[in-house]
Parts: sequence; C-alpha cells; structure tokens
Amino acid sequence: MENISVLPSKEDEKMDLPPGFRFHPTDEELISHYLYKKVIDSNFSAKAIGDVDLNKSEPWDLPWKAKMGEKEWYFFCVRDRKYPTGLRTNRATEAGYWKATGKDKEIFKGKSLVGMKKTLVFYKGRAPKGEKSNWVMHEYRLEGKFSVHNLPKAAKVIIINIDSSILYFLSMLSYFIIDIDIDIDLI
Repeated sequence: MENISVLPSKEDEKMDLPPGFRFHPTDEELISHYLYKKVIDSNFSAKAIGDVDLNKSEPWDLPWKAKMGEKEWYFFCVRDRKYPTGLRTNRATEAGYWKATGKDKEIFKGKSLVGMKKTLVFYKGRAPKGEKSNWVMHEYRLEGKFSVHNLPKAAKVIIINIDSSILYFLSMLSYFIIDIDIDIDLI
C-alpha cells in the first residue's frame, strides 16, 4: 500500500499515512478528546494538532507550522489576554487581527454543554480600518460540564499556569466558493 506524506511540522517530521486519511473530527470530539485532555494535562500531545502562538504567527504562515493538513489545520494555543487584569483576549498579530463574527455556537456531548465555538475572520491592518481576508478560524473553549469550575483541583492549577488552552481550527475560504476549502495558489 502506498503511503503519503503530509506537511512537516516545525521539527521537519513527516507522518506516513495511507491515501485518503483525513483528520476531520466533530466539534464535540475536538472538545472531549483533545481540548479537555490538553487542559487536564499540558503535556498532552495529539498527532494531528500542533502548538502555536497565534499572536506571533500570521495566518499564511500557519500551514507550515501544522502537523498535518492541506486545507484545514488544527492548533492548540494558550489564550493571550489583552490586558493583564482583564478578561478580553488579544487576537492581534503584527500584520492584522482576528475579528469575531456571529454568535458563539454551543457544543453538546449528549445533553450536556461541554464547549463553545467562536468564528473569527482575519483582517489585514489595524482596527477599525482593516481589510477583510479569506482566512477563517474557529476557536473552541471549554464550557459547562468541562468548564474550569468543574475540573479537578490538579487541572485548575495547570489552567492557572497556562492561562486557558484554546483549540483553533484554521481554514482559508476560496475567493469563488464560500466553504472551508483553500485555493492553494493563494498561499
């Protein structure tokens, strides 16, 4: 059986996977099987999800920092606060900023709320005059049953140290088709 290689990570490692393999988890799977485990254990590593500082990375550089993916990439990131004593999240980069769009989506496991999903679009330049790009990101955070208040004491210590892990799903919209596909020529 022929194997394919996906984008190398920052360590230039390649994963050999059979043709047709895709990492395409549901929102609930991302929360329950990845983000929750990362918050409980900061050393948790997922083969398909890299770690990145989104404030120090432009969206067009992120595909090369991903562990895998051609049109969709997943990352863990520590939340950066806009102000040391505030609750607002800093989503600015050197070249622009991520702006939230629409209403946050609730994510359930059965009947229990376990997380929230926020959609963000990247704007080049500075607010409020930034130019909208085709880069779209989905931010996942724990809520409800999995919220910080309901975690074991040991996990709360980890959260204080890492200031809330967030899982990001990044894609770039095609200029012509509004979906989660990317036009490789645009990168």
